[in-house]
Amino acid sequence: MQIELDRIIIRKRVRKNLGDLASLMESLRRHGLLNPVVINTRNELVAGHRRIESAKRLGWSMIEVRIVEGKDKTDLIEMEIEENTQRKNLTTDELAEAYLRLDKLRHPSFFVLIWRAIMKFFRRLFRRRPA
Repeated sequence: MQIELDRIIIRKRVRKNLGDLASLMESLRRHGLLNPVVINTRNELVAGHRRIESAKRLGWSMIEVRIVEGKDKTDLIEMEIEENTQRKNLTTDELAEAYLRLDKLRHPSFFVLIWRAIMKFFRRLFRRRPA
C-alpha cells in the first residue's frame, strides 16, 4: 500500500543520526524502494526513517508502507530496534564474489555471447513450429 510521505508521523526515534543518505538515495533512484517503510494504524513511523528522509530529498510524494496493527509502545520500540540491529552485513568475500558475478553479467565473454545467440536462435526456431 502506498501513502503520502507527509501523512507519516515521525515521533521520537531510537536512531538520532541518520548518517550519510547519499548511497541510499542513489539506491532508491536506481532500484526503487526494496523494503517498505513500517507504520502503525495511526500512521506513526515504526521503521524506515532513513528511507523516508531519502525519498523526501528525492522529491517523492508517496512511499510504499507496511502497516502493523495492535502494537503497544513497547512493541513498536522493540520493532524499531530489531529493524536496526538484526541485519547481517555481507562478508568481504561474499561482497567480492557478488561484484565478480555482476561484472561477468555486465561484460560476458565472447563465448558466452555466442552461446546466448545460439540458444536464442533455437528457442525462436522451436516456438514457430506447429504442434
